Amino acid sequence: SQKDGQTKASVTQRPEVVDDFVRNFLVRMNMDKTLECFQTEWYELQQRGLLHEEDIGVVPDIYSRNQDLDGEVKFLKLEVAKYKEAAMKAKETYVKLRKERDYHRMHHKRVVQEKNKLINDIKRLKRHYAQYEPTLQQLKKKYEVAMKEKMLSKLEKDRAVGQVAGLQSTLKSMESFKGTPPSGFQTASNSAQRKNWDLDEAGRGPTQRTLAMERMKAMSGDVRDLPENYTRHPNDSEFPKDTGINPILAQIKGPTGHLARSGGFRLSNTFQAHSHPISSVVLHPRKQILATTSDDHTWKMWAVPSGDIIMTGEGHTDWVSDCDFHPSGSKLVTSSGDTTVKIWDFSKAECVHTFTDHTHAVWGCTWHSCGDFVASCSMDNTCKLWDLNSLRCRFTMRGHADSVNSIEFLPYSNTLLSCSADKTLSLWDARTGLCAQTFYGHMHSVNNATFSLKGDTVVSCDSYGTVKLWDVRTVAPMVSFDVGPHPANRVAFDPTGAVVAIASNDATVKMYEVSNGRIGTLVGHEDAVQCLMFDKTGEFMVSGGSDNTIRIWS
Repeated sequence: SQKDGQTKASVTQRPEVVDDFVRNFLVRMNMDKTLECFQTEWYELQQRGLLHEEDIGVVPDIYSRNQDLDGEVKFLKLEVAKYKEAAMKAKETYVKLRKERDYHRMHHKRVVQEKNKLINDIKRLKRHYAQYEPTLQQLKKKYEVAMKEKMLSKLEKDRAVGQVAGLQSTLKSMESFKGTPPSGFQTASNSAQRKNWDLDEAGRGPTQRTLAMERMKAMSGDVRDLPENYTRHPNDSEFPKDTGINPILAQIKGPTGHLARSGGFRLSNTFQAHSHPISSVVLHPRKQILATTSDDHTWKMWAVPSGDIIMTGEGHTDWVSDCDFHPSGSKLVTSSGDTTVKIWDFSKAECVHTFTDHTHAVWGCTWHSCGDFVASCSMDNTCKLWDLNSLRCRFTMRGHADSVNSIEFLPYSNTLLSCSADKTLSLWDARTGLCAQTFYGHMHSVNNATFSLKGDTVVSCDSYGTVKLWDVRTVAPMVSFDVGPHPANRVAFDPTGAVVAIASNDATVKMYEVSNGRIGTLVGHEDAVQCLMFDKTGEFMVSGGSDNTIRIWS
């Protein structure tokens, strides 16, 4: 039984008999009447026995085969028609695609031709502009020479005007001496001095004559030639003598270990200091205290490195640009966009005086080491020297042709350094308010300049990121390097003078090693770095930026 289950079922096809074959044919051809006639005749003949054995037997195979083949032919004809239709559609698609291909090929060729033409144009223009380069260089040199000559001629003019004024005063003095001297003037000793002066007068220049006149007037008490409104203020401070000695230098031993590498600083602390960008930072001369100023119209004092707030100063009506501690640490000076310079006394916790002589925003301020004078620089193209005892402007230093961007006293001296948007730096004598020296070389607005602690080197930076180190004695740049194209906002020497830190607008602090010229980068700020300074030991550095934060690097 198991064997029977395993055998496959098969269909046996019985061959068709003649009458069934004929009937099926007639049914297929819809010949109903013929079918009826055939059946009637067939059965009659069959009953009569008139049909032979071969007539009623099986239909020969060839007929069945022909019928199958006929059906297959019909089916194949239908398939052929279907494929023909599909082929026609495919042909149409192919023709359409070929046309598109030709169009795109032609378009591509045109683009390639245009590209080649543009490349040739660019090459031609490059060759064309290459011819202009030497001419531009020559023009640039000519422009620099012309600017230098212009400034020199300006200085010559000022000198000539001064000489004319001196000659005029000399003439007036001589005229006054030709008249009758006041009673009591002609004593024996004075007569002798007057005679000697008359004898020497012929061999003296105008400046010597003027000085001699001043001496004679001092002896005789004759002040007729001074301006009528001239009065010496009783509270004016005296400038200290310039000894040329900086006592801080003795405390500086040498570069610390990590300062030997400009990349030796690491970010050690960050705190949010203001609600607006920070414009300056300054460290207290004796304590671990930091003062900051900001565009939010305030200044603040912080404990470092903890970042705890100590004091907030409010009083300016516009952004506060700079601040500086009094040498004793008891006062603070601030400058602002509201055109004022304010003095703040910590013992009284208030603003004790406001200087208002500037006509435009004030960019910077600095204390003299003696603590009696403050200097400020402004967008009105001038620097001013303020006397803290007589509370008045002692000198207005004019000479820059554009906004003065920073100012600084050389420690323990009467020398001031200023830099300006007119691309120059100037050294001033604070005792006379006169410009002693001008540095030319920057091609863009100078944002900041500062002395090294020794005072023999000046570093300056401009609005295109060019930094220059100047030898003060030769008035010439020693080194010039580029940290651009972003503006450099502030520069600072470390106490040893081995490293220069540059606050850059690209949110980094660049560290330049003076000995080998290597430049490192300190990354930490999230926006432009506006200010920085080293502490007096060089162990740490403080920076502030437009991201409203103070960052301490150590």
